[in-house]
Amino acid sequence: MTRSIRTLSLTLLIVTLAATVAVAQTGAQKAFAALKSMPGSWEGKSDDGRPLQVTFKVVSGGAAVMSEIMGQGPEDMVSMFNLDGPDKLLFTHYCSAGNQPRMLASVSPDGKIITFDFLDATNLRAKEDGHMQRMVLTLIDENHHTEDWTFIDHGKEMRRLFDLRRKS
Repeated sequence: MTRSIRTLSLTLLIVTLAATVAVAQTGAQKAFAALKSMPGSWEGKSDDGRPLQVTFKVVSGGAAVMSEIMGQGPEDMVSMFNLDGPDKLLFTHYCSAGNQPRMLASVSPDGKIITFDFLDATNLRAKEDGHMQRMVLTLIDENHHTEDWTFIDHGKEMRRLFDLRRKS
C-alpha cells in the first residue's frame, strides 16, 4: 500500500509541475498582455512641446495591438504589435518616411520596460537610409507611459520622447 501511495504522490507531483510549466508565460507573452491592457486614448506632449494623441486598440481577434500616433506632422503613423510564437514580440511601424521597420522586443525583468530594436524593414533601400531604429516603451503605471523613439539616417540619430497619460 505504501508503494502505491508513493506512486500516486509522484504522479500528482509530476502532473502539477507540468501544469505549472504549461501556464507560465514568457516575457514576450507578459509584455503583449500589458500592451493589450492599453486600449483607449492617450494624450501628452513630445519632448519638443508639441501636443499629441495616441490611441491603442486590440484588433484581429486579440492577435495584434494597433497604435496610432496623431499630432507629429501631416502624416499620422500606425504601428502594430504581435506575438510570433511564445518567445518573440514583434513591432511593425508604418512610418511617414515610407518604410516599415520591424523590431524585436526585449523585456526588462520587472516587465515595465519593453525595448524594440530594429530587425528588418520593407521599402528600405539601404540600412543607412532614414528609418526607426528603436522604440522603448516604459510602463509607469496603468494610466501613464513613455515612448522613446530613435530615428537613424546615415548614422545620425534623432530621438523623440513622448510622455503620455490615459485620457479620462
